[in-house]
Amino acid sequence: MNFHDYYAKADRPVETCVVGTGGFGQSFLAQAQRVPLMNARIAVDLTAESAVSGLKAAGIDPRKIQICESAREAKVAWERGDYIATKDLALVSDLPFDVIVEATGRPIAAACHAVIAVEAEKHLALVTKELDSVVGPGLKALAAERGLIVTTVDGDQPSLLIGLATWAEVMGFHIVAAGKSSEYDFVFDPATSRLISNERSAGNVNLGPHWALGGRDVSEILAARSNAIAGFPQRAVPDLCELMVVANATGLQPDRFDLHAPLARINEVPTIFSQRENGGILSGDRRLDVFHCLRKPDEISFAGGVFVVIRCDDAKSWDMLAQKGHIISRTGSTAMVFLPRHLLGLEAATSILDAAIHQTSSYGSDYRPRYDLVAVATEDLPAGTTLSMGGHHHTISGVTAEFRPAGSLAATAPAPFYLAADCRLTAPISKGQDIRMSDLEMDETSALLRLRREQDTRFFGHRA
Repeated sequence: MNFHDYYAKADRPVETCVVGTGGFGQSFLAQAQRVPLMNARIAVDLTAESAVSGLKAAGIDPRKIQICESAREAKVAWERGDYIATKDLALVSDLPFDVIVEATGRPIAAACHAVIAVEAEKHLALVTKELDSVVGPGLKALAAERGLIVTTVDGDQPSLLIGLATWAEVMGFHIVAAGKSSEYDFVFDPATSRLISNERSAGNVNLGPHWALGGRDVSEILAARSNAIAGFPQRAVPDLCELMVVANATGLQPDRFDLHAPLARINEVPTIFSQRENGGILSGDRRLDVFHCLRKPDEISFAGGVFVVIRCDDAKSWDMLAQKGHIISRTGSTAMVFLPRHLLGLEAATSILDAAIHQTSSYGSDYRPRYDLVAVATEDLPAGTTLSMGGHHHTISGVTAEFRPAGSLAATAPAPFYLAADCRLTAPISKGQDIRMSDLEMDETSALLRLRREQDTRFFGHRA
């Protein structure tokens, strides 16, 4: 496809407003200055000063940045052609821009911003997967009733994987598995037996004997690797959150509710993520999972990219492709097709241009709640505990996340992970137990809770 022709009907640049100038928002602001068909002149953050910092870091002349504390100041700055920094999206929501890029990563705040977007008749590029995992399908449907688009965003793995998986299906490939690599590689130096991942380092790691898959039993070698890296985290809530969004958009499903999440070298992926009768770990087809990329310091990274494992139905063609360097399983029954990248806000423009110019969403037309991402205790939690969400990956101490079939928020239903975030427990929870809605002290005025109840009514026909 020629992208110049694809967007040729645009008669002006698409105007955007970025909410949240952290890693994704910052990279989006920087690249937006270079995209001919898009502008990003408004930045919103917790403080106007933080928004200013984000704009400055994107290369904006400080003399062109105006802190606005009222809608009137924002209107004057807009008409003057200045860049606007503010702490309140409501102050700028009436300005004539097209798309709100919500990148705060905070589900409660993001819910409020999503409501403002719909009420102000703006399209919404939803980077905050924490909100998406709780109310994404309902929010998309709500906006569509007003002729607005809610979309996930290229640069993040959900959108890229939805694109790759649906491309594979359009091409007639039979998907065995689909997924992504985790955010951080496991880099092993065989000469020193030192392992590094996400700034954590350990020596004397016993991966040397388990480096090459060869003809070994897959489950056995994966268990040995897992044991060797027992001091490192092997599950990450953001990975489950992102793949849940993909499940709801595509109908792909997890093989296990907490994912397999194996430690794997890139060339092993189509062997590991194949069905058990073909020597893999999966119990069926169309499975979603994540792998931790195991590599040497001088080997390439998967870079948090996305993949599909497809069945090799035409053996002659795949034999030819294997000779050209494509990655085939050791049985020759499956192959991996992959995109070894996700460039955050640097490549988000395509989804935003699609929303504004073509009125299309990266979720597709059948985005609905097939699964929930629910909160599960990893330790005994006493009544009165506040499930504080924090850290770079927005996790909750003592709590992990797992898939569950989606359903309404009945009192006995497991609580969505990011709906439980920052709530107080009203009852003690034992290790390994799902946290239920009745175990939480909820803010009944929360926009997040209201949107979820509206989603339940829309898709399940009743409110709990």
